[in-house]
Amino acid sequence: MSLFKARDWWSTILGDKEEFDQGCLCLANVDNSGNGQGTEMLHLAVLHSRKLCVYSVSGTLGNVEHGNQYQMKLMYEHNLQRTACNMTYGSFGGIKGRDLICIQSMDGMLMVFEQESYAFGRFLPGFLLPGPLAYSSRTDSFITVSSCRQVESYKYQVLAFATDADKRQETEQQKLGSGKRLVVDWTLNIGEQAFDICIVSFNQSASSVFVLGERNFFCLKDNGQIRFMKKLDWSPSCFLPYCSVSEGTINTLIANHNNMLHIYQDVTLKWATQLPHIPVAVRVGCLHDLKGVIVTLSDDGHLQCSYLGTDPSLFQAPNVESRELNYDELDVEMKELQKIIKDVNKSQGVWPMTEREDDLNVSVVVSPNFDSVSQATDVEVGNDLVPSVTVKVTLQNRVILQKAKLSVYVQPPLELTCDQFTFEFMTPDLTRTVSFSVYLKRSYTPSELEGNAVVSYSRPTGIPRVIQCKFRLPLKLICLPGQPSKTASHKITIDTNKSPVSLLSLFPGFASQSDDDQVNVMGFHFLGGARVTLLASKTSQRYRIQSEQFEDLWLITNELILRLQEYFEKQGVKDFACSFSGSMPLQEYFELIDHHFELRINGEKLEELLSERAVQFRAIQRRLLARFKDKTPAPLQHLDTLLDGTYKQVIALADAVEENQGNLFQSFTRLKSATHLVILLIGLWQKLSADQVAILEAAFLPLQEDTQELGWEETVDAAISHLLKTCLSKSSKEQALNLNSQLNIPKDTSQLKKHITLLCDRLAKGGRLCLSTDAAAPQTMVMPGGCTTIPESDLEERSVEQDSTELFTNHRHLTAETPRPEVSPLQGVSE
Repeated sequence: MSLFKARDWWSTILGDKEEFDQGCLCLANVDNSGNGQGTEMLHLAVLHSRKLCVYSVSGTLGNVEHGNQYQMKLMYEHNLQRTACNMTYGSFGGIKGRDLICIQSMDGMLMVFEQESYAFGRFLPGFLLPGPLAYSSRTDSFITVSSCRQVESYKYQVLAFATDADKRQETEQQKLGSGKRLVVDWTLNIGEQAFDICIVSFNQSASSVFVLGERNFFCLKDNGQIRFMKKLDWSPSCFLPYCSVSEGTINTLIANHNNMLHIYQDVTLKWATQLPHIPVAVRVGCLHDLKGVIVTLSDDGHLQCSYLGTDPSLFQAPNVESRELNYDELDVEMKELQKIIKDVNKSQGVWPMTEREDDLNVSVVVSPNFDSVSQATDVEVGNDLVPSVTVKVTLQNRVILQKAKLSVYVQPPLELTCDQFTFEFMTPDLTRTVSFSVYLKRSYTPSELEGNAVVSYSRPTGIPRVIQCKFRLPLKLICLPGQPSKTASHKITIDTNKSPVSLLSLFPGFASQSDDDQVNVMGFHFLGGARVTLLASKTSQRYRIQSEQFEDLWLITNELILRLQEYFEKQGVKDFACSFSGSMPLQEYFELIDHHFELRINGEKLEELLSERAVQFRAIQRRLLARFKDKTPAPLQHLDTLLDGTYKQVIALADAVEENQGNLFQSFTRLKSATHLVILLIGLWQKLSADQVAILEAAFLPLQEDTQELGWEETVDAAISHLLKTCLSKSSKEQALNLNSQLNIPKDTSQLKKHITLLCDRLAKGGRLCLSTDAAAPQTMVMPGGCTTIPESDLEERSVEQDSTELFTNHRHLTAETPRPEVSPLQGVSE
């Protein structure tokens, strides 16, 4: 990466959601104004896909604060019979005082226009795909790069006297014609496709042809011989050769896809600078008496005028007096530093900040009510109206900040109406507020209701900074009141140390009835279709959550614990705690893992099959193309039927891949919900601290989304294996095991499920999670302190109406009172 950045002199954004390429930038004195050097003969030619327009541009000085005004007058236009690709201009045939225009069509025809008149058209021989086109005035030739990956030069005189394009078909049939055959002047095989061609003249007696390839940069003589070439270590995007101040040398600007601009003098790199975008076109000019301005244009319309330079360094290092080194003092200092480093690693802390930086304050407010008019668009949640809620983000600066960027993220399938914002704080103490809406887009439940607003900016000193602010969306955004269910396939029970609370006071917006006898039963209906039932015992301080799908228990369970904590905080209770005494539902969790892994394997097979059919399709195309280009046509031998059948297979496989990707994404969201629930239950079961819960989240939720190259199964297996090898190891033999350094998709999930089971077993036997290097000592296998067994419940299952006073479990229970600080991680369970 370059140490220098291009100095921004002026920049703007062109168009709205438009695309640009190398032919969309022209730098010239098009309004014919200047210091005595304007001429009335300069016009602007614009090439459209089916039209060529020539304009005259004139400028008028503005009055007072108004700027200059410019007008474009259409001089003439040509309607094209063929789709145009690119064009070039020059004094073809040595004509003095005016320029002719040559347009290359998509089917390989060169059309020459002399002002308002159409001169002639010629087809290039052996044409397949159009390439870059340039005109050399010294040799009066057109130079292009054909699809055969060779540079070709055609004399204008040969083009002018060749057979007319309209008579080409007749001439090929009769093998005779009044005109001459179009013959190439010279060719050079460069072995790669070219991006652009530019011709630069040293003087009247010498000129060079510059060709920018995919991996090489060529400089050719007039006769096609290579003057020099330069192999590039990166992928170029555009270039511009121009005469150097040194005699007989050429400077060349070459931009690449790494946002870099390199300046070469012949083959020697003279300068490298960093750009804020990837340019597709680059020019050099003189703007407002500032010479050497570099003008770049990106494909999304970012136009920037910049210049090269650096900030001068005024610092001079003082002379150091040489003295003898005292090695004994150095050893003492080294030991002290090593002790400090070791203490920091033991405490797992971070180095404290010397001062609090409050350059920018960010706050987020979520509206308690739905939008009066829902902002949900293109939803896939059924026939019901999907609500949306407004979120307001407020930014307040203390110092001047430029180009602060706000990015907002929510868990899919939640959708934002806008997720990117840019701010300019030109003076201190400004307040900027933006609003956007959030809604559920697809018909399944998100894994979290927590969103994140991240602001990135640079301090006045140039140091980059990032501030984030998390916010929580209301449960009613994705959930409606529903009828409680008497039976369910999956149930979990949460124990507390306080008297049960009425569910009507915990969930006031989800009460379907106000009967006091039913305050301990509540139903929830997610917009995605899932139904969850919540029951509260009046005497046993327990809450049961049940549903038909295991992963659907997560959001209601988490919401219940958060609302219980908020309720008792308002009551002034400081020792409220939750616990889980049932058996870990690993079998239900493993079923979701197997389903997700099965979709990954299916996607891999579909992609391999699609790749095979694509190779077959291209092979049939090549054979058909060879048959069609053959002068003596041969039978197709049902190749057209085979091509049509293969095409249908490719389309069907592509649809299957797309459908599998959608199912895989939905399965991964459900897997993340189940993973959140398992982490929550492990934390309540073993009374883990906030740091230990964070370690579990980092091990079980390392990815925001998985791909075929890096998936959830292999990543989590590597993380859990590391925990089993270090802090949860039983002996030094396990610590010496080497982990696989490469993350590849496994053959099955048996190893992962075995490691997850082993992790829970080690935690149950007294193991504790820690990232310190000293924590990799053998663990003492004892039961957690304060845990005693209680007899198994022998009560029978009852209906929802009769189950209003007691909640039951059919497991062996472990109960313990948990102090307040160990429940704190439940206040912000997130990825």
